[in-house]
Amino acid sequence: MNPRSAAAAPFVTIMQTRIDNFTMGEVLLQIEKLVADPEPSHIITANVDHLMIKHKYPDDNEIYRRAVLVVPDGVPLLWAARFLGTPLQERINGTDLMEKTCKLAAKRNFSVFLLGSPAGIAERAARNLQKQFPGLVVSGVYAPECGFEKDPRENEKICAMLQETRPDILFVSLGIPKGILWIDRYQREGGIALAMEVGASFSFISGDLKRAPRWMQTNGLEWLWRLILEPRRLWKRYLCNDLPFFFHLVKEKYFARKPGKP
Repeated sequence: MNPRSAAAAPFVTIMQTRIDNFTMGEVLLQIEKLVADPEPSHIITANVDHLMIKHKYPDDNEIYRRAVLVVPDGVPLLWAARFLGTPLQERINGTDLMEKTCKLAAKRNFSVFLLGSPAGIAERAARNLQKQFPGLVVSGVYAPECGFEKDPRENEKICAMLQETRPDILFVSLGIPKGILWIDRYQREGGIALAMEVGASFSFISGDLKRAPRWMQTNGLEWLWRLILEPRRLWKRYLCNDLPFFFHLVKEKYFARKPGKP
């Protein structure tokens, strides 16, 4: 594993959520080991939206505890960790992680499966990944219809598809919290070694959505770019649902109960 800063803690806690403190290189080294592990592994690429939804639905806490890795997808989580005095080493963006994992998969002969997104997007994303990483084995793609998670027969069909194609890595693009809930419920049944929900990554990789310029990504303005591209769908998430995050952060720093204090 790459040398780490002597001051780097193995994880930090933000809004009662463990965020693992690894570099991208360290995460990829773990992924390579996890694929060979017979015990199913779930990686969560967390951002502010995840933490706010998790705060609203406390039952999701166990899923985050069971996840083998919870990595910081959003720059605001890096700001939050620094504000709390427990800085994170690096942002692990979900799309970057998916692409780098596919590069590793092509090199190590791991197969991948893409589940989710509207019809056609996963197929285009798979083709682009295979062009970018020659030799990448895509064992399958599937775009279930809206509401499929409530249909037992459809979920049985998907699990049977995964059992038949036997991918080493499952990328899921179903949104939050649906994606992580589906993985937690069906990963073992599908026989998947490693699974991760990657948000809108299929749309970015397929070219259906354009990623924010690099300067916006590094300065924590990717949310603004997404809001400009999809205002009707995302305005409520960013401007209503996620804003209270900063209130919770200040509360956690200054008003959280301290040992020995009421």
